[in-house]
Amino acid sequence: MRIKPGTAWRDAYERCCSAAPEAFHDDRVLNHWGGIWHRDGRPVPGFSPLDGTAIAGLPRIDRAGAGRAVAGAVEEHRRWRHLPLAERKAMVSAAVESMAAHRDLLALLLVWEIGKPWKTACADVDRCLDGVRWYVAEIDRMVAGRMPLPGPVSNIASWNYPMSVLMHAMLVQALAGNAVIAKTPTDGGLCCLTLACALAVREGLPFTLVSGGGAELSPVLAGGRALGSVSFVGGRDAGAKVATSLADLGRRHVLEQEGLNCWGVWEYGDWELLTRQIRASFDYGKQRCTAYPRFVVRRSLFHEFLGAYLAAVGSLRFGHPLAVADPGDPLPELDFGPLINASKAKELADQVDEAVARGGVPVHRASLDAGHFLPGQDISAYLAPTALLNPPRSSPLFHAEPFGPVDTIVLVDTEAELLAAMNASNGALVATLSCDEEETFHRLAPEVRAFKVGHNRPRSRGDREELFGGLGASWRGAFVGGELLVRASTVSSTGSSTGSSAGSSTASSIGGPDGERLPGNFPHYTLLP
Repeated sequence: MRIKPGTAWRDAYERCCSAAPEAFHDDRVLNHWGGIWHRDGRPVPGFSPLDGTAIAGLPRIDRAGAGRAVAGAVEEHRRWRHLPLAERKAMVSAAVESMAAHRDLLALLLVWEIGKPWKTACADVDRCLDGVRWYVAEIDRMVAGRMPLPGPVSNIASWNYPMSVLMHAMLVQALAGNAVIAKTPTDGGLCCLTLACALAVREGLPFTLVSGGGAELSPVLAGGRALGSVSFVGGRDAGAKVATSLADLGRRHVLEQEGLNCWGVWEYGDWELLTRQIRASFDYGKQRCTAYPRFVVRRSLFHEFLGAYLAAVGSLRFGHPLAVADPGDPLPELDFGPLINASKAKELADQVDEAVARGGVPVHRASLDAGHFLPGQDISAYLAPTALLNPPRSSPLFHAEPFGPVDTIVLVDTEAELLAAMNASNGALVATLSCDEEETFHRLAPEVRAFKVGHNRPRSRGDREELFGGLGASWRGAFVGGELLVRASTVSSTGSSTGSSAGSSTASSIGGPDGERLPGNFPHYTLLP
């Protein structure tokens, strides 16, 4: 086994230096703010989760540097918001096509920086570009009667989808008339995002990209009063801190947080279909906000469910996404590669060990020996597929999203127990009920606290016109997707209300100073689209 020729980290970084020398120097990556690339910040070491290879590290700025970056974005916003829509469309389209020309390099960077298998990395890039093309075609109707925000949009996002979530949102926010700020995720995606931003900036887009610690920069990137909106994607703990900084500011906000997405199995019999669905659920090692790590199963069906489950996990392929036997071989088709880093892999393995010690039953625990690896490579960031029956309530695996290839299974006997188990985390983004009868699904689904509930199929974030959000503690602020993403990034030009719901109409409860009630999950109301 060897790294496929032309895909080594040095090859990828040299291609970055050639494609965007203004953003990539031989010794470091730059930040971009105030319309200029800066050699500021303190570069820190970076390592790939694939095999521990040293890669480019974050050029971390301090809080004062973040303040200068925000001030630069405010100046860019004052100019950009008055640019005619036709010009914005042309510039965003040019940026998208420039990224498309570098699609394979962007995908290769995702493989090295966050461990995505090649097919998954390509899909992340393609979903971003195809989605923004759709918005360019539809934007005229979406901004009719609306104006850009009073200040730039600040994005603080997790590392797992740098293109299809973060860059996609940035391009749409700019298309809607806003300057855009993004903090590079601390755990990965630096070079991919920097290259995409460099290509966008060349076409004139008002992008600011900076790196730094979330705790240090959050007061500026989330709480700064000059911002027009804050968009956050991440865990509940960090999201709660961002929400605190937004309190009483009367500002647009979108805070997508984790939730334990559950798959219920009740009065069901299509086990071949479920086997295929379970295998597909391990895409990218379940490091997705819409992954399904919890199965809630009717006790009388457990023997049949277990057969379907073991058939699925027994066929999974994981390992190094760039390892080939011969130079001419295609890249391996893997279900997942490493977790984002060795610390996360150890944390999750320790949680599994603790849960088993406290009574959880390991119904499946694969070995790393089954992985597709280079000889002698560092495999500390990898975790083999694992499933636990009845995790103890004291375990984090009982109530929180593991963000790795670890499933938990809970057995229930009544519909009331089924619903209680599926709502264990006080809200989720998605859920699924596998049940044969339509009537059963329509009776149970409204009681599941998830934004989307699938019948005999998984639900996902969705693309283009599909809406996205969360219920309970999994989401705060405006819902997004389709027209709602643009509404969250603009204000009504008349200041009139476009929705109705009981509750306070203060600025802090509606997410904006214009009095518009956006569909979303706010402190004083929840308005579904």
